[in-house]
Amino acid sequence: MHKTPFRQVLLGATAATTLLTLSACGGNVGGAAGASGEDFPTDPITLTVGQAAGGSTDLIARALADGASEDLGVAVPVVNKPGANGALATQEVAGAAADGYNLVLLNASLITITPLAVGEEEAVSLDDVEVLKGLSQDDYVMVASKASGMKTLEDVKGNSGGFSYGTTGVGTGSQLAQTILFEQADITGTEVPFDSGSPALTAVLGDQVQVATVQLGEAKPQIDAGEVVPVVVFSEERNEFLPEVPTAVESGYDVPVAQYRAVAAPNGTPQEVKDRLVEAFDAAVATDAYREFNEQNLLTPHEISGEEVEAEWAELAERYAQLVEEHDISLSE
Repeated sequence: MHKTPFRQVLLGATAATTLLTLSACGGNVGGAAGASGEDFPTDPITLTVGQAAGGSTDLIARALADGASEDLGVAVPVVNKPGANGALATQEVAGAAADGYNLVLLNASLITITPLAVGEEEAVSLDDVEVLKGLSQDDYVMVASKASGMKTLEDVKGNSGGFSYGTTGVGTGSQLAQTILFEQADITGTEVPFDSGSPALTAVLGDQVQVATVQLGEAKPQIDAGEVVPVVVFSEERNEFLPEVPTAVESGYDVPVAQYRAVAAPNGTPQEVKDRLVEAFDAAVATDAYREFNEQNLLTPHEISGEEVEAEWAELAERYAQLVEEHDISLSE
């Protein structure tokens, strides 16, 4: 098998960014008073997001924080500290006081895919934190331009070698899903790299590339408007928001890739504090406002325990690693 290079650089974080990140974290570290007692919480709880404001992960964090704040009776500010696909934020929270006042919103791709693209010293592991609760699933969809005339995966295969396709960044779920599918289906084309899903989708809309895989929330408005054509989704089962679109799995390809989110705390957080936080998160996700948020943002609820998250993500990491090795894919080039 030939190697399929991922041409973009995932980790562009500079030393200055790291210093700014570390200097910004001091607000809640000293808030341990009563952290292990029945009076928790007594201070605001910071929920850190390793992605920029306005993206799916940020929006999920803010929706969760709103509901949890009401249940806990304290403010839950969301702080964005993007860099290295969330690694900087996660490492910062992992090193914070284990008192329940510093939490992080995790993307599964950071744990299950990014380690395949970076050195061991840069990888983030679930061993670094304690997962409190799983939240949601965000699916990927391959879309084709209207001008291409491609509507099905068989159409894409039939045009193998004669089309261009967009890629969306090293170590991302969309990149991994599309690359593995192309390897398994023996599909080739001309790769055009982008730094995220949005410009890749724009290129599909203009037929600069004929195919790209992006998150469903990014593409759904254009799908509904008939401006791009959904070809295949990469979840295990059909997505409830695109029930007529087949999955790669049912099409005969072993490419179950989705984005999952969960909330985590530093290792050593007292059990009674974790229990109180989980209680608040349970209350938040049960509200009508949070359910409506999921529907509006095309998120599938995946509200499982921290233990279930850890087991699921460990299995996914092993599965992705096996697929990358089997197909001789390099994520670091």
